[in-house]
Amino acid sequence: MQELDPTILAKANSWLEGNYDADVKQQIQKLIDDKAYTELTDSFYRDLEFGTGGLRGIMGPGSNRINKYTIGAATQGLANYLKKTYPGEKIKVAIAHDSRNNADFFSTITAEVFSANDIYVYFFKALRPTPELSFAVRQLGCKSGVMLTASHNPKEYNGYKAYGADGGQFVAPHDKAVMDEVAAISSIDEIKFTRVDANIEEIGEDIDELYLSKIVELSVSPEAIQRQKDLKIVYSPIHGTGITLTPQALKRFGFENVILVEEQITPDGNFPTVIYPNPEEKEALTLALKKAQETDADLVLATDPDADRVGIAVKNTDGEFILLNGNQTGAMLINYLLSAWEDKGKLTGKEYIVKTIVTTNLIERIAEAKNVTYYNTLTGFKYIGELMTHFEGKQTFIGGGEESYGYLVGELVRDKDAVVSSAFIAEMTAYYKDKGSSLFEALLETYVQYGFYKEKLISLTKKGKTGAEEIKEMMEKFRTNPPATLGGSKVATLKDYEKGIETDLAANTTKPIELPASDVLQFITEDGSIISARPSGTEPKIKFYCSVNGKLESKEAYAETDKQLDAKIASIMQDLGV
Repeated sequence: MQELDPTILAKANSWLEGNYDADVKQQIQKLIDDKAYTELTDSFYRDLEFGTGGLRGIMGPGSNRINKYTIGAATQGLANYLKKTYPGEKIKVAIAHDSRNNADFFSTITAEVFSANDIYVYFFKALRPTPELSFAVRQLGCKSGVMLTASHNPKEYNGYKAYGADGGQFVAPHDKAVMDEVAAISSIDEIKFTRVDANIEEIGEDIDELYLSKIVELSVSPEAIQRQKDLKIVYSPIHGTGITLTPQALKRFGFENVILVEEQITPDGNFPTVIYPNPEEKEALTLALKKAQETDADLVLATDPDADRVGIAVKNTDGEFILLNGNQTGAMLINYLLSAWEDKGKLTGKEYIVKTIVTTNLIERIAEAKNVTYYNTLTGFKYIGELMTHFEGKQTFIGGGEESYGYLVGELVRDKDAVVSSAFIAEMTAYYKDKGSSLFEALLETYVQYGFYKEKLISLTKKGKTGAEEIKEMMEKFRTNPPATLGGSKVATLKDYEKGIETDLAANTTKPIELPASDVLQFITEDGSIISARPSGTEPKIKFYCSVNGKLESKEAYAETDKQLDAKIASIMQDLGV
C-alpha cells in the first residue's frame, strides 16, 4: 500500500488547523480518511505556482489547486505589487470571467480582495471574452486586469490571467515582481477578503458597444463583404463566451447569414457536447461540421471558452470540409491582410506583423515578398503584446498570431482575439469568393507561390510530480545529446533559448539569441526543417513542433506533395523517439 509522505500530511494538517472554510476542511479530511494519497499528494506537494501568465490548475482543496484561497493569495499579491508600483495613485483594475464552473465565484473573490485593498474594480457583471478584458483595461485607464479562465483546458481546470496597464499579460521584469509578491504571501490571514462595495462598479454593455464599433472600423474590404453578404457561416462558441460578441461582430461587418450551432450556444462549464472545449481538436467541431454539411456552408468558425482562439473549417476542391490548422489559418490571415492593404495602397513601409518562433515560416516568406517588416517572439501572446506596446505610435501593427489558433488584427487589445479574428476570417473568405476563388484554393496558390510549409504538433502529456520530472529529464537529454540527423538531413543549427545561444554545428561557432530566456530547444536541419521542443507553461505537457517544407509545382500536385511532407515529419519524429 502506498505510504503518505509526512510533509504532505503536515501541509494538509496546516489547512485543517488554519482559518479555512468548513467545507474545504471536510474535503481534505475525507481524502485523508479514504487514504486517497495520490490525490492528496497532487493537491499539496507544492504551492500552485503563480507563473508568468498567472495561475492555472485543477479546482479543489489544497495548495496546488485552484480554490478561493489560491485565487485570494494571487489577488492579494497582485494588489501589493500595484500599491508599491503606483504609490499614492488611485488604482483601477478590470475583472472578467468565462463560462467555466466556479469562474463567476472566483471573479467575485478577486473583486472582493482588490476592493478590500482600496483598489477600484470595474467588474463585468456577466461572462465576457478574454480580449474584451484586455480592451477594457486599455479603455478604462486601468493599471491591471484579471481574467478568470483556463482557456481550452478540460472542465476540471480553472485559472487566473493577470494583465498590466497596457492590456497585455505581464512581461519581464514586472511578471517576476508580481510573482515575488504572490510568493511572499505566507498565510491566508494576510489576505483581505472583506468586500468594500463602494470600490466595485459593474460594467458590460457600454464596453461591448465600444469594442464592437472599433472592430468594425478595422475592416479592410467592406465592399467585398457587401457583395458576399449571404456568405454562409456556421459558428460555434463551444459553450463559451464567444456567443456574447462573435455573432454581433459578424453581423456588424455585414454578414447576414450566420448559422449558430444551437447545441453549443449556451455557456456551460461542463462542456457537455465535447470531450475538450478546444477548437484545435477535430472532435470539438463535430457538431459544427455536421451543421455545415447540412447547410452547404462556406465557412465554419469555432471559438474556445474564453474566445481568444478560433478554429476554422473550409471546403476543399472536392467539396469536403477540412480543418485548417493554426499555421495555415495564421498564414492565410496575414497573406490576406497584406494583400488587402496593398490593394488599398495602405502599405507605407511603417507597418509590421509578428509571429512566434514555433509558428510557420511561411508567414516570413509572405512578409518578405510584400516588403513588410516581421518580428519573431517567444511562444506566448504576451510577447506579441509587449512588442506592440513598444512600437505603439511609431509603427503600425497589421496583424500577428501563433500556431495555437490565436491571432490578432489591429491594435485594440494586447492579447489574441477570436472575436476580431472570426470577423476577419469571414472577411477574408468573402474577399476570395468575390474573386471567384475559395479559401482553400487561395491556400494552394499561396503554397505554389511561396513554398509548401507543413507543420505538425505532437504533445506528450505527463501528469503530476513524476510527469514534471520526466519532462525535465527529456529536455536535459536533448540539450546534452542533441540529434545529429533528423529525417535524413543533418542538424545544422541548434538554438537553446534557455541559454540564449545559437550554435552552428558545422562551423562550431555560436552567437547570442536576442530574446528572453525560455526553456525551448530548436533543431534546424540542412534542408530547412525546424523542430522545436518546449514544455508547456500552462499544461502538464511537453510539445514538439515540427515544420518541413518543399516546392509545390502546381495546385494539382498538392495531394502527392502533402504525402511526401507527411512522410518526412513521421521520419523526423521517429528519429526524435517521439
